[in-house]
Amino acid sequence: MKLLLIEDETRMAQALTEILRQEHYEVDHCGNGLAGLDAAESNIYDIIILDLMLPGKNGFDIAREVRKSGIRTPILMLTAKSGLDDKVLGLDSGADDYLTKPFMARELLARLRALARRNINSTDGSLSFADISLDSGASSLSCTATGQSVRLSEKEYRILEYLIANQGQILSREQLALKIWGYESEAEYNNVEVYMSFTRKKLAFVESKTAIKAVRGIGYELRWEDV
Repeated sequence: MKLLLIEDETRMAQALTEILRQEHYEVDHCGNGLAGLDAAESNIYDIIILDLMLPGKNGFDIAREVRKSGIRTPILMLTAKSGLDDKVLGLDSGADDYLTKPFMARELLARLRALARRNINSTDGSLSFADISLDSGASSLSCTATGQSVRLSEKEYRILEYLIANQGQILSREQLALKIWGYESEAEYNNVEVYMSFTRKKLAFVESKTAIKAVRGIGYELRWEDV
């Protein structure tokens, strides 16, 4: 799971990044509001951890602009402000949860797990679209119409997971490359096309009518082809 941490306090950011990576989260860090907003609007993250008081742009404004862009990524707001009015304003700005500093690491991790479950919107660890379903435990793809299933590689699973979570949207090759391979990877865009081909073959294997369509010059989207 890929997290974006927007936090300007260096020691706090380093400590949180270490804790999160020990829990096997992928973490990208931004130290100011403007860079944080740019990263958040890339729409490649599963959860955004957002400090309130930031140089350049505060957390309230970042949350508002992220939601205005149509991005539904869960936002956990961190702040030293504990007043009720600040909490209400944070939630009304678009945050999904609010954690007051100082806090215990285990509470942060519990809230992240809760947000992750809410984002998947499933009680059994699966994601679905039209006639297909992903099982996170088995890393498998199933077709509900044919009853067939197939195991997915890590990259294939993450591609379908990202497409399903953003169904109805066209995702660019850049978004997919950043989401699946990350900022520090040297992966090129042709890797996206190669793994798209692999993933399409898995959809064909289970005889699904769900297709990954390439939108020329823009990117990819999931479509249901019930013809």
